Amino acid sequence: MEGQTAAFSLVVLIIFIALVFDYVNGFHDAANSIATVVATRVLSPGVAVAWAAFFNFIAFVVFGTAVAKTIGGDMINISVIPGNDQLFVLLAGVVGATIWNLITWYLGLPTSSSHALVGAYAGSAITSYIWHFGFNGAETVLKASGWIKTLTFIVLSPLIGMTIGFFLMVAVYWIFRKVSVNRVDRGFRIGQLFSAAAY
Repeated sequence: MEGQTAAFSLVVLIIFIALVFDYVNGFHDAANSIATVVATRVLSPGVAVAWAAFFNFIAFVVFGTAVAKTIGGDMINISVIPGNDQLFVLLAGVVGATIWNLITWYLGLPTSSSHALVGAYAGSAITSYIWHFGFNGAETVLKASGWIKTLTFIVLSPLIGMTIGFFLMVAVYWIFRKVSVNRVDRGFRIGQLFSAAAY
């Protein structure tokens, strides 16, 4: 009975820290999506925050939890961690990612909350395994397929984004080369609403 109570308390603590992580993630990352619409005065800061919150919720409803599934099941083999350590591994991962997000926010460094969570979760899982079993077999904690996919897109995403951005910019310059500045400004202000929603 005491063990069940302790496990339940730990689960409640993990959920609380996860909510803190989500809050920190919100003011760390969501500001990026509204920076342009606020700086160009398309939306007031309050309306922009509501805009971002609404479309973040819509993204969750439409796209589901694919990223969470990858982090939770496709990258770490939690079954090799002793059962009584698994909740502590989750707790350490979420706490580590939250602390890292706060540090990078304070220092003004760009970072990805998802990647921070992946790294912290992997680090806590590997540490737990080594603590109990030593270094031999520690590589079994990581699932190669999930890591290959994630690391590949960490490299490819900026390159793909840069290439698409380059060609879009060339296309925009060419399409609007003869349009007046005032007309372009009106159209682009509306366009910023869509780009902020899509972020």
